Amino acid sequence: MQQLEEKIKEIKTALEKAKDLRYKAEARLEQLEKQEEEILQELQELGVEPSRLEEEIARLEEEIERHLQEAWEKLPQGLIQGS
Repeated sequence: MQQLEEKIKEIKTALEKAKDLRYKAEARLEQLEKQEEEILQELQELGVEPSRLEEEIARLEEEIERHLQEAWEKLPQGLIQGS
């Protein structure tokens, strides 16, 4: 009889643990959904379609690289080679 009570206690403990994990997972999901909404809103404000995000990132990386190259070329070459 005592073994049965112990098993029931174990099951109750496992059930409580599972409920706790479920509540945490639901809270995390809600947090991530809210974060997704914020990101989508921000993208909309920036005029970027979510489906074209990778393309936009690549375009911005190329633009940054081009500006860095332009800045590098405007530096006095004598200073660069003398250092």
